[in-house]
Amino acid sequence: MSVHLSLQVTAIPAFADNYLWLIHDQRHAAVVDPGDAAPVEAALAQRGLTLDAILLTHHHGDHAGGVAALLAGRSIPVYGPAREAIPGVTEPLSEGDRVALPSLALELAVLDVPGHTAGHIAYVAHRQRWLFCGDTLFAGGCGRLFEGTPAQMTGSLAKLAALPDDTAVYCAHEYTVSNLRFAMAAEPGNAALAARYEREQQRRANAEATVPSILGLEKQTNPFLRYREPSIVAQLWAEGRLDGNDPVAAFAALREWKNSYR
Repeated sequence: MSVHLSLQVTAIPAFADNYLWLIHDQRHAAVVDPGDAAPVEAALAQRGLTLDAILLTHHHGDHAGGVAALLAGRSIPVYGPAREAIPGVTEPLSEGDRVALPSLALELAVLDVPGHTAGHIAYVAHRQRWLFCGDTLFAGGCGRLFEGTPAQMTGSLAKLAALPDDTAVYCAHEYTVSNLRFAMAAEPGNAALAARYEREQQRRANAEATVPSILGLEKQTNPFLRYREPSIVAQLWAEGRLDGNDPVAAFAALREWKNSYR
């Protein structure tokens, strides 16, 4: 009988602000959104790990660009969204599918979370309370709507917000401080947000990562999960960005404001 060691998730920094996520048990590994193969290969070699699977959330190059190089000399499955044509994907996935990785004793559930891209998916490890959400939900923010609609994104974020509050949110970018700076403008009276902003600024000053976040904290401080809050709606009105009370319109106005916020 094989013995499975405890799983852990390691951040692999890449590009200017990406995090590639390495799930491993000190022997076997899977990588989430490997936009660049080189830092993944370095992390595998440093830890003596065997790469057994690749997991993709969407088609953007900073998430999928390293797949071909990682497949060189390897015959391993590549999981990815069924509604996006990503070279190298062998296991197309949609909501309701499950990914079983026996070498890691890991099972992941798949959610469709369109908005950032049309076919974006997320992976949920229910047992471990882990969420790998690509560019859908960020610490303090959410992804730009490159291909989807505000209605799609609000639906996607609602799915993620329905997960347990102690779920660790493994998003793909170190955007937290800039996201929270905008959040302070959108909801200036939120004391929990102000305290978080100070904490995260200090962590970055100490060269520490601000992710993973915790979903419960996102519900308290992330304006894109709080767009229905009267205080945020009132701020959108005060900014002249909203003239009604439709929640999706409020979300769209908030996202548009963030797009141009400096």
